[in-house]
Amino acid sequence: MKTFLKILLIAALLIVAIKISPVLFVGAFVGLLVAAVLGVIGISLLAGLAAVVLCLAVALSPIWIPVLVVIGIVSLFRKGNGVPPTVTT
Repeated sequence: MKTFLKILLIAALLIVAIKISPVLFVGAFVGLLVAAVLGVIGISLLAGLAAVVLCLAVALSPIWIPVLVVIGIVSLFRKGNGVPPTVTT
């Protein structure tokens, strides 16, 4: 008798799940559409931010490129603390 009740309960749950499945499908589809729209908006915002950063880097290049060159030359000819690096094996 216990097995019969389990089978009856599973059948009842299956019927309820079949009746509710269209509602769940619509909810899942709406959630997927919302996620897709938010993803497209997020990607376009990231692309816009990248464009702004690139434009800023290009606009300021007359300043930062010579500064990098000077820093590179100074670091090339700067003497260290006088102690040569040791090689350990």
